[in-house]
Formats: sequence, structure tokens, C-alpha cells
Amino acid sequence: MDQPAESAQPAESAQPAESAESAESTQSAESAEPGPPPRPGAASVPYGAPSVPYGTPDTPRVAVRGEAVLEVDPEIARLTITVSARGVDRRAAVDDLTRRNNQVLALVKPYGEAVEKLETGAFSVTPEISPKGRHERVRAYHGRVHLTATLGDFTALGELTSRLADLDLTRVDGPWWGLRPDSPAYGRARQQAVREAVQRAREYAGALGARLVALTELADLEAEQGPLQPVAVAAPRTRSRYDGPAEREPAALDLEPQRQTVYAHVNARFTMTPPEL
Repeated sequence: MDQPAESAQPAESAQPAESAESAESTQSAESAEPGPPPRPGAASVPYGAPSVPYGTPDTPRVAVRGEAVLEVDPEIARLTITVSARGVDRRAAVDDLTRRNNQVLALVKPYGEAVEKLETGAFSVTPEISPKGRHERVRAYHGRVHLTATLGDFTALGELTSRLADLDLTRVDGPWWGLRPDSPAYGRARQQAVREAVQRAREYAGALGARLVALTELADLEAEQGPLQPVAVAAPRTRSRYDGPAEREPAALDLEPQRQTVYAHVNARFTMTPPEL
């Protein structure tokens, strides 16, 4: 009866050994699984090192900033037109506003190609509440329509501005001078900024008795036009309802285009030969 019990002891002691071996093989299998691929250049950068590409004594680097400021003639001029109307009831205000808006459109559209774009913006009809009395009572209705005219031919600008300002309950703001989005002036400014960066880097390297070897980075920080500036503003005019003799055409305004300032900025990094110190 004791003999079978003694023969069972080796089997029990062998089970933990087999489980230990399987655990070790599992760990080795898990450690053998491939991890994510390393990023390009990650092996050459020590852990915690800054990402800025500093140079070495054998391959120094120079970082410079190139800037360009150009003054050019404007290519377009914008006029903002606000048409107003007032009526004792909503329908009268809307009808009057529609008539005045059509007046403006009929005045601007005959200029043809001189007006590159004519766009209608916001439209509003607002009730005016009487300040007196306990109950809210609408005293009148005010209507407004905003339009924007973009002109590329400045010869018609002064005449159109004067004629618009001569209309009843019509406000004209502008002209607001500017450049087209694809203006060649932006490209000239960028090229000049790059040339200035190269020249500045050469001067720094030459001061150390070295010369430039290669460009490692070129960053375009900003290439944008300054804000559009108003040159002339025509205030709103209100004339009486008296139908007197026909008035002559208003004199054309003499508007001088305002030159535009274009900016460009770049950062550049170069490698250079070891300096002679």
C-alpha cells in the first residue's frame, strides 16, 4: 500500500518544473516579439537631447533670419456701401430699401469691367420702439443693406465714389486699397527675404574665416500684406424730399492710391566649414 504513494512523489515534483519551464518560454517569446519600428534618426539622438540641430566643431551650423519689406502700388480698391431706409410700417421700409438698393446697383453696373466684383453683404430691418408709454409700440422701421464694390480701374474710382455719396440715405466708406491674393509682389518679397538670409549667413561665416557648405532648413514664417488703410471716406448724406430743379452731377473726387507694404520673413540654417580662430 505504501509503494504506490512513493512512486507518485516524482510526478508531483515534476509538475512545478514543467510550469516554470513554460513560464520562462512564454517570457522569452514575449520578449522576442518585435516592437514598433524606430523613428528615422532616433537612434542617433540621445534620450533627452534637444531637437534643435546644433552643429559640431567639425560641422558648425549657422542660423539666420531673412526679412524683406517692399512698397508697391495697389492693385484693387474696395468701396463699402450702406443703403438705408425708414418707414412707418415694415412693408414701406422694405419697399423703400429695395428701391434705393436698385438705384445703387443701376449706378454701379454700367461701369463694366472697371468694377471687378459687386457683392451684397448683410441685410437688416429693425423696428424702432417708442420710448414713451407703458406698452411697447413700434414707432418706425429701419432697413439697411451693405454692398461691397471692388474696382481694378482707378480712373473710374473718383467719379463712382462721388456719385454714390450723392444718393439719399447712402453711406460710402473707402476706398480701401489692397493687392490681389496672387499678386507678384508677394513672390518678390519672399525671394528677397531668402537672398537676404543667404547673404547674412555668408557674412557671419566670412567673419570667422569660414564658408557656407549646405542648406539644412528653410522655414517660411510669414509673408503677408499689412492691413488695408482707408484713404477717403464719404459721409452719409440726407437730402430733403423737395423736388426742386435737377441737380448737376457731383464733381469726381481726386483720389491718390496709397502704396502697399508687403512683408516676408524666413528662418534659414546652414552648415559651414570649421572657422579659423
